[in-house]
Amino acid sequence: MTSQQYNTNIRLDINSVIAITLTLFSLCSFNSKAFAAETKLAQHVLEQFGPPPSVPSGELNQELKNAVKTVFADSLADSGWTQDQSIALNVIANSEDPRLVWWISDLMRFAGGGGLSDVLGSAASKLLGIEFPERSYWDRTTDHLMAWNIPAPPNYLDVKGGIFNGLVPGWENIFTKGDIDWRHVSWGGVLIDNRAYDTTDESCNCIPAADNPIVTDAESATWLRDDAIVFGIEVNGEYRAYPRRIMEVREMINDTLGGRDLGIPYCTLCGAAQAYFTDDVPEGVKRPVLRTSGLLIRSNKVMYDINTYSVFDTFKGNAVTGELLHKKVQLKQASVITTEWGKWKAAHPTTTVLAEELALGRDFDFRNTRDADGPIFPVGDVDPRLGVHEDIVGVVNRSGIPVAFQRSEAILEIAKGNTVEFEGVQLIVDAGGLRAVDTNGNDLGSHQAFWFAWSQFYSNTKLWPNKI
Repeated sequence: MTSQQYNTNIRLDINSVIAITLTLFSLCSFNSKAFAAETKLAQHVLEQFGPPPSVPSGELNQELKNAVKTVFADSLADSGWTQDQSIALNVIANSEDPRLVWWISDLMRFAGGGGLSDVLGSAASKLLGIEFPERSYWDRTTDHLMAWNIPAPPNYLDVKGGIFNGLVPGWENIFTKGDIDWRHVSWGGVLIDNRAYDTTDESCNCIPAADNPIVTDAESATWLRDDAIVFGIEVNGEYRAYPRRIMEVREMINDTLGGRDLGIPYCTLCGAAQAYFTDDVPEGVKRPVLRTSGLLIRSNKVMYDINTYSVFDTFKGNAVTGELLHKKVQLKQASVITTEWGKWKAAHPTTTVLAEELALGRDFDFRNTRDADGPIFPVGDVDPRLGVHEDIVGVVNRSGIPVAFQRSEAILEIAKGNTVEFEGVQLIVDAGGLRAVDTNGNDLGSHQAFWFAWSQFYSNTKLWPNKI
């Protein structure tokens, strides 16, 4: 059953019991007092989200365990919502245990805008002590949970996996224990791309990765305007441009350049294209073939290896679940230059470029339309040193310290003839874009991204100019 079908059934069945559920909630006093924080939160978090509720520890009692099963397992198994679920949700809402809201949030993601959202929103409101403007239940609930760092309830992954696998097919091998914070993983609204390697010409109801993409020389790319944004990569003296127009459709490329195998994810939500060497892995490990899972973690795409179903941290390149986690696979990065096609081909006239047909006739422009008002998926709190969608050039230096450069300021300084250097990293201009090198001029594997994304995955990042 698809999530759409499930949501339809829920809305049909819930109308007869929604009034009962909301009445049960109204009979219990709404706890709006300011709870003491269990952990010290940054001032900007408290200013934006207020003080968090107190959180209990330990196992759930049997009554709560039964209620969790009724709400989050039985409703999916029966494809409907009855008075049993309403009564059980009321038990959860009165538990004074905000940890349970993580499961409420997980189910909210699939509930749509019908009566089930209202019921779940009422329970989340009571447990967290927050209100919802304009019925923005899931977004606001999840943002608060992340910003307050509310702990997960016991056996969280088992129940969460049941919710996701019960509603959307294809994730059976994805939701496994590992070095990943499953609290922050949500559905991106698309299905998993689980096509085998080199079958990416086959259509799918997914974001379709491309393996071994068709390329042309620069002169043949008459369809690409000089001001079109491209992601330029150089490996062993061979250059290739990956037009943003194509990457917004594909979001993942498995390619070979300069005799090296690459996996190239692009997260439209993070404004980040990255290039990972997938041939530099431990002995006995087959080349990872990267795919889009259809999941997000704090508004960053969750990628995985189709051979082992091992999940990777898309920003850092390390395996976080499965066989490749156990084998400690850490992918190294090549630099990705974000620039305009005209500047890239002028600087690197031997470049090849992905062929127009890979765009599948689509021409998205997410950067200038969809995300104009900020991240469209929950991200919790954002480091306030820069605006959420400020472009940065990010890199990890030779000492393992993450360093970010505010792109606009760096461009201005370099244009004035000044050197932009910080924490053993220097930025240089390459084909109109920026690339990070070490003190000896060696490439460090940098890329451009939105500040909110970089600062989430590298919370200890240094920021140039030197902002604490």
